Amino acid sequence: MPLDRDWIAQRIPHAGAMCLLDRVLAWDSDRLRCLATSHLRPDNPLRSGGCLSAVCGIEYAAQATAVHGALRADGREEAPRSGFLVSVRNVEFKVRRLDTLDGDLVVEAERLTGDGNDALYRFRLLAADGRELLTGRLAMRLDAEAGEGGAKP
Repeated sequence: MPLDRDWIAQRIPHAGAMCLLDRVLAWDSDRLRCLATSHLRPDNPLRSGGCLSAVCGIEYAAQATAVHGALRADGREEAPRSGFLVSVRNVEFKVRRLDTLDGDLVVEAERLTGDGNDALYRFRLLAADGRELLTGRLAMRLDAEAGEGGAKP
């Protein structure tokens, strides 16, 4: 089964144009590498005033972590788990905008630590030519509405 946009959209809580990733290129239990072309689309929902700021790369990274979580779950979950971005740290922007780039974006996420509901990732966005565009770390919390233990009441 190809790990394409349809597969991704079925496993993360982002629908339609808000599903920003096109394909999983490679993954293992600690890392994920995805490809995206949505930064080139004029209908990208993150555009403001016709521009796609590099800060939107954080959402690309957050979606990559959701995809990684789905892959790690290995079919044990029936629906995408809801969650939210808890923090973003040590972000370095090497470009101002993503929509001015030619070619694909590569999104890399490396899981540094985590349990079933919390995860800390390091991320990088790369241009098609391998140039680093954005780096940082982000922390995710899944099933936040379920309380501390993650169990639904």
